[in-house]
Amino acid sequence: MRQKRWYDYLWIWSILYFALGFFNILFAWLGMIDFLLPLGIAIFGGNKWFCNNFCGRGQLFSLLGNQCHCSRQKPAPRWIASKWFRYGFLAFFLTMFGSMTYQTWRVFGGASSLRQVVKLFWTFRVPWIWAYTAGSAPDWVAQFSFGFYSLMLTSTLIGLIVMVLYRPRTWCSFCPMGSMTQLICKGKASGAEPPAA
Repeated sequence: MRQKRWYDYLWIWSILYFALGFFNILFAWLGMIDFLLPLGIAIFGGNKWFCNNFCGRGQLFSLLGNQCHCSRQKPAPRWIASKWFRYGFLAFFLTMFGSMTYQTWRVFGGASSLRQVVKLFWTFRVPWIWAYTAGSAPDWVAQFSFGFYSLMLTSTLIGLIVMVLYRPRTWCSFCPMGSMTQLICKGKASGAEPPAA
C-alpha cells in the first residue's frame, strides 16, 4: 500500500466547495480551479495528471463507493463509456456552460436581472436567496456564481447517482473535463509525432 500524499485528501476540497457555496454563492468561483487546472495540465504537460491525482470529486466517489460501501459495484453499461455518449455529453455540457455564460453577459449588459436560483439537472430551479446579499458583488459576478454552482452541483449529483448504481468512479468515464483533457492530450501526441518519411 503506497504512502498517502497531500493530494490524496482533495476529496475534502469537493465537500468544502459545496459547503461554502451553500452559505455564500460567490465561493462558486473557486470551482474555476477545477475547470482551468485540468486544461492547463493537459495543454502544457500533455497528460491527465489532474484526473489521475488531483480530482477531488473522483476521490470522493471512490471514498463513498469503496470505503463507505455506497456503491453496488456493478459494471456500467458499455454505452456510458462509448465515444458517442462521452462526446455527446461533452457537447451538451459545453452548451449549458455557454448558456450560463450568455446569461451572465446579459446581466452584465443590463438586459436581464439577477436570478438567485440554482438549477438542478438544468431544469429544476431552486431559490438560493439566503446565499447572497444583494450589492455585495456586481450582479454579473453573482449571476455567474449561481450558474456555475448549478453546473458543479448537477454534475456531482449525476456522478453520485452513477456511483450508487454502478462502480464508484463511473462518472470519470464520461466526465466532460476528462473528455476535454483526453482530446487535448491526443492532439498534442499526434502533433509531436515525427512526419512520415
